[in-house]
Amino acid sequence: MRNRFPLWKNLLIIAVLMLAAIYSLPNFFGEDPSVQISPLRSAKLDEATRVQVEKLLSDGGMKPKSLELSEKRLLVRFMETETQLKAADLLSGSLGSNYTVALNLAPSTPGWLRAINAQPMYLGLDLRGGVHFLMQVDTEAAVRQAEERYAEDVRSLLRESKIRYLSVDRNNRTIEVKFPDDQTLAQARDVLRRELRGLELDGSGNAIQARLSEIERRETRRLAVAQNITTLRNRINELGVAEPVIQQQGEDRIVVQLPGVQDTARAKEILGATATLEFRLVDTEHSAQGLEEGKTPLGTRLYQDRSGRPILLQRKIIVTGDQIVDASSGLDSQSGSPAVFVTLNGIGARKMSDITRENIGKPMAVVYIETKTETREVDGRKIATKKKIEEVINVATIRDRFSKRFQITGLDSTEEARNLSLLLRAGALAAPVDIVEERTVGPSLGKENIEQGTRSFIIGFVLIAAVMILYYKVFGIIANITLLFNVALILSILSLLQATLTLPGIAGITLTIGMAVDANVLIYERIKEELRNGNSIQSSIYAGFERAFSTIFDSNITTLLAAIMLFSIGSGPVKGFAVTLTIGILTSMFTAVMCTRMLVNFVYGQRRVAKLWI
Repeated sequence: MRNRFPLWKNLLIIAVLMLAAIYSLPNFFGEDPSVQISPLRSAKLDEATRVQVEKLLSDGGMKPKSLELSEKRLLVRFMETETQLKAADLLSGSLGSNYTVALNLAPSTPGWLRAINAQPMYLGLDLRGGVHFLMQVDTEAAVRQAEERYAEDVRSLLRESKIRYLSVDRNNRTIEVKFPDDQTLAQARDVLRRELRGLELDGSGNAIQARLSEIERRETRRLAVAQNITTLRNRINELGVAEPVIQQQGEDRIVVQLPGVQDTARAKEILGATATLEFRLVDTEHSAQGLEEGKTPLGTRLYQDRSGRPILLQRKIIVTGDQIVDASSGLDSQSGSPAVFVTLNGIGARKMSDITRENIGKPMAVVYIETKTETREVDGRKIATKKKIEEVINVATIRDRFSKRFQITGLDSTEEARNLSLLLRAGALAAPVDIVEERTVGPSLGKENIEQGTRSFIIGFVLIAAVMILYYKVFGIIANITLLFNVALILSILSLLQATLTLPGIAGITLTIGMAVDANVLIYERIKEELRNGNSIQSSIYAGFERAFSTIFDSNITTLLAAIMLFSIGSGPVKGFAVTLTIGILTSMFTAVMCTRMLVNFVYGQRRVAKLWI
């Protein structure tokens, strides 16, 4: 009897192991201290920007390792951290406010690996250092805001429908509308039920009690968290963090992790910045060219768009951003050009209707206003100053009378439409947030965590390898080779998934090594038992692998179920541990059963032997 796999199975296993080795390689090349330059708003990155940056660095006596230009960023690599810090200070002061300059640790993966999309896995906050926030979103405040909007919508709808009402009051999550008689009440109920489907209507006496439906409440809470995530992501871009983590946790919490950021106060300033929007008419009677702020015609004010061109706007504000209920991007149904669809509340709709009715054919501008607190160090002391940014993000011609819902056209691309709708939605937080957990991990502690985690893995691996060789001889060497295959598989899968490796993740990999060798022990002990029963060497090898499989499968399935439960109900570090443990269980079954058997077949399967070194 011979133990051997068919040729196709051997080739398949070898191909999988070769791919695993290749895609795990990027994790061993280290990182370059780099400066990442990203465009803000309408700014663009092109060859001219690259040449400008190269000249600035050359004039400053700094030589970069390389400059890599892509559509979304310019990455400048350096040999030392000291040069990186000097370059970041120089570039942030020279490029102006149209770009963000961020410190980054860029993987020094060779070009041939990047060409096949082989990238290293990310390092978590506990391994790289940075700031961690856990934020609680006050979703009930979002529900109360929705109730206020609906109350105003009820007033506007009844006025537009010419239905007389006595009062509209909010009380204890109920909007109560009183009417002079039953006939008016019946008319109002039909109109409200048809137009405001998010409300549940009830009646008593001469009044209608309206409440937000449970579906509407859930959707309001969900959208509040989603919009806050979008807003926070926009604001974090101002920090220039290379790989931020902003994700929802549970129903009403948001986790924000900023690797590489050590200034907690600065992070809080950005996350708590206020932003809003204003709609104003463009002054078409005067030219904006040559005007200076403070010397503009009466009733006007001078602004600039994102390219720096002056625009003269009327001082009278049509509506502001807090009157925008929703905004989404799409295509104009008539022309097919990019458009943004805006929904206003009752007050904003009435103002917009009156102004646009009288100004059809005239241009209207959207002004983005943001107030930020900047901390500067002066004479060794940190001084906080507030900075107000006001810029025109869009100018479009009024084609028709607007009301509660209207669209903004005249945009250059669908991407600009998406960005504008995002600004309209995410100009301000949809609901207040409170920081319920905050911690800072220093870069030295992150480096120490990497060293300790790696050391624990190496010590564990060496001890296991030594015991296996001492106890199982040649079969122990085969088990150690498959352990290396297992580690390569885990690293390659984490890299392909672009997963984030944390300290608990390293613990999960270390635990997996012990579990992987446990499967080899089950197989080897079964082979020894078959030999003791008087079976031949080849049949003992065959029976050992075949009969140990069910035990290996059962033990790994129970651990896999535990890992899945940890992932589903755990959070943060627990999830990181569960992910690596799950991947490790699956890879260990493959290496222990398939790879070990392939190697044993290579050594013993094709020849007669008098004794097994086991």
